[in-house]
Amino acid sequence: MNTDEEVLATAAAWRASGMEVALATVVRTWGSAPRPAGSHMAVNGSGDFCGSVSGGCVETAVVDAALEVIQSGEGRQLSFGVTDEMAWEVGLACGGKVAIWVERVG
Repeated sequence: MNTDEEVLATAAAWRASGMEVALATVVRTWGSAPRPAGSHMAVNGSGDFCGSVSGGCVETAVVDAALEVIQSGEGRQLSFGVTDEMAWEVGLACGGKVAIWVERVG
């Protein structure tokens, strides 16, 4: 797993090479969450990513949202948690909840 400094450095390197980039940041957690507030994941316009906002359980959904944010330029907040109906779909199997802010860089 990459440190937050490595994630930010990767995002900066992608931007310096001319790539579009979005940054996802955990802004709040409730209960048992795999990554603390302040954790980052960078996503480039090709869908490559670095870092983690959930330990793997919602990264695909965050990458999809980040690609939409890159296209639109408008940041958005995502919320994930587990419900009985969604226990085996996208969600946090640990039982916690997490709010993630996704914004385009540059």
